[in-house]
Amino acid sequence: MPAFRQVGEKQLPNPVLCMAWSPKRDLIALANTTGELLLHRLANFHRVWCLSPNENTGKEITALAWRPDGKILAFSLGDTKRVVLCDAEKAEILHLFRVENPISCMHWMEVLEENSVLSSFYSSEDESKLFLPKLPTLPKSYSTTSKIFSEERSDEIMNLLGEVRLNILVLGGGSGVVELYAYGMYKIATLSGVLGTSRSLCLSSDLKSLSVITEVKSPDNRLEICFIQLDTALLSDCLPEVTRMARKFTHISSLLQYLCLSLTCMCEAWEDILMQMDARLTKFVQEKNTSTQVQDEFLELLLWGQSSPELQALLMNQLTVKGLKKLGHSIESSYTSIQKLVISHLQSGSEALLYHLSEVKGMSLWKQKFQPLGLDSAAIEDAITAVGSFILKANELLQVIDKSMKNFKAFFRWLYVAMLRMSEDHVPPELNKMTQKDIAFVADFLSEHFSENEELFDRKGKYFNVERVGQYLKDEDEDLVSPPNTQGNQWLKFLQESTHLKESPLLFPTYPQKSLHFVKRMMEAVIELCLQKPAEVIGRSVKQAACVSLYSIPESSENTPRLFELPSLWNDRKSNMHTVVFCMPEVSPCKLFLLRKPTDPHRSVSNSLMAIDLSGVFISSVDAAQPGVHTGRVYSCRDARFYDDETLTVVLGACEEEEGSGRVLAQLPLGPALRRQEDFSWDLSLRLDQQSAAIPAQGLVVESQWRGLDSMTAHYVAVNGIRKVACVVSANLRHVRVFEMDVEDEEDEDRGESTNTSVDQVGLDDSLASQGGAGAQVGAGGQEGGVGGNEESQLEAGEALEIS
Repeated sequence: MPAFRQVGEKQLPNPVLCMAWSPKRDLIALANTTGELLLHRLANFHRVWCLSPNENTGKEITALAWRPDGKILAFSLGDTKRVVLCDAEKAEILHLFRVENPISCMHWMEVLEENSVLSSFYSSEDESKLFLPKLPTLPKSYSTTSKIFSEERSDEIMNLLGEVRLNILVLGGGSGVVELYAYGMYKIATLSGVLGTSRSLCLSSDLKSLSVITEVKSPDNRLEICFIQLDTALLSDCLPEVTRMARKFTHISSLLQYLCLSLTCMCEAWEDILMQMDARLTKFVQEKNTSTQVQDEFLELLLWGQSSPELQALLMNQLTVKGLKKLGHSIESSYTSIQKLVISHLQSGSEALLYHLSEVKGMSLWKQKFQPLGLDSAAIEDAITAVGSFILKANELLQVIDKSMKNFKAFFRWLYVAMLRMSEDHVPPELNKMTQKDIAFVADFLSEHFSENEELFDRKGKYFNVERVGQYLKDEDEDLVSPPNTQGNQWLKFLQESTHLKESPLLFPTYPQKSLHFVKRMMEAVIELCLQKPAEVIGRSVKQAACVSLYSIPESSENTPRLFELPSLWNDRKSNMHTVVFCMPEVSPCKLFLLRKPTDPHRSVSNSLMAIDLSGVFISSVDAAQPGVHTGRVYSCRDARFYDDETLTVVLGACEEEEGSGRVLAQLPLGPALRRQEDFSWDLSLRLDQQSAAIPAQGLVVESQWRGLDSMTAHYVAVNGIRKVACVVSANLRHVRVFEMDVEDEEDEDRGESTNTSVDQVGLDDSLASQGGAGAQVGAGGQEGGVGGNEESQLEAGEALEIS
């Protein structure tokens, strides 16, 4: 009987551009032509969630990659030149960064090397938790309105770090640039000089080499496919140091994002107070039709208890007693929120940033270990100084908030009493007394917020100035409108008079004329410069070890999508080999080719290039009763992906076929071919397709591991050998079928089509069903009964899907 059990099939409304199976769960991510990112599960191909495109990300998804633990999904956007890290459980954007060139392919790998130095680092990496308090959670009430992050929480930002073991996201695009990002966040190397546009990437798990498939324009204006191997020996030789450095810099990147979100929350709190204050008091000032200044009228009311009829009418009609009371409470609440965010979030995040930067500085001073990686102690010292300046500016904001709160409270209390008297209402005795200090606070408020500076009026277009605190939160390069008054400050006077302390590197510089946003941007720029140096040094150390031209692309297929097409790369971790699988339909339509290269560029192997003859692959096992498969047919490969180190999953099609017939999904055992010792004498001055006839060929017999794909023009396949699943897509990119690869159809007769024999899939179904609000209902045996209207079904990280 044919193998593989079909567990789902669907016609999609939009063509699929990318697809990738999760490495840890029975989940597949799809990207379509409308820019949607969709997550489906194996059972019945039901959708878990959909992330729609927006102006902050983009609409043209060009590549997908899963983090090795399956918790983060990375995707690249060609129209906005961004890479986005998405939470696989909640479809939330956790992190994004810009790239200079559009990304055409990506690969996310995990380093599996073990040694005593790394083991000790893994066990001690979380020592910072002993010295630093846990970062407070960001308030949802503000972060839900953030432009990028929806209901973001600080613990989710920290989850970006993932496991301590090093993992690297490799990005490839046009203009010969390849970039490596440790933990998907910190750029650890920038490689330039790679020929052409990258189509496939594979970084070896021992970090000794990076294999790249590129598309290059030949002298005769034809597109050629080339294989390039890059020597990344520095990463391999300094693996413990690279891991330490990358982990620290990823901590720093996460903390910068945390500070950015905290500042966003503060700005949103201030915008609320600004809108209320401007809407009421600015309107009041602009509608005043008397010849005297507003400040003078308020001072007259303050000193003599008398007001002009116009002022009284505007106060009682526009502002009202009730409105004034509500406005006062709102302003006080906003000030308090900003103050709490500075103390609990900005200060704690900045202190953690200083801690990690200080540790990186200590690493940089160990020149024998870390100097080859480009750690510059002077650049790190500049970063520490910039963080110190940011902390000083945050403390300055606290002092301004404290003073402004006193002035605001005094002003609103006085104005509230004055309005009660105007309306002849009862004034509570506790509000009826004003000290000389209260009068001074009110006078300060009037002088600061009802400024008569005509230049300010023209610049801001407003007659009421509420920028004493807000000026610190504006993302502008202009100087502060009302900088703090430092007259009489004994410490500053002492510093100015001291010739030794004035230029001391031990003191953090202050920027009294600049906003908090400005100092934050300056700090980010200095830290970014500090982080860039190792990437440049490591990138320069990478050398090209091999470059061979494989074949030219037929003119008929030059404009077809490249996101699925062969060649594909595979990293054999056991034997430390990179394998390229590809076809040359113009010269050998019925053959599949394998190119094998050791991950160590200095090692050579025999049998590095071989061909698999597909012309008689089903001769001994053909079942004439199986639709779409017939004796005597000659098959060619439509798509191929490695299932494991010695098995290839292929979609085959008859060389001469009718539409929708003759397609086969099969598992090809590569063991016999890999064990052959025939060598091929490769003339590197010629393309491989010009000498393909001399490549040793191996015939294969597939006994039961195949299945006919009737009523479907199958063309592309994505597989996950660990989860033992496959997804086949039609040539029009709309028709999808999913299979379990380790069971046969005859089991369906015993258990029923609704039974799912995968224990892990049952665990996923039960997990989704237990979250009642998500709308997923699971019946007996794991068959899903229905999906609710909202498609925000969440995946629990601790579910039974993790591979032990």
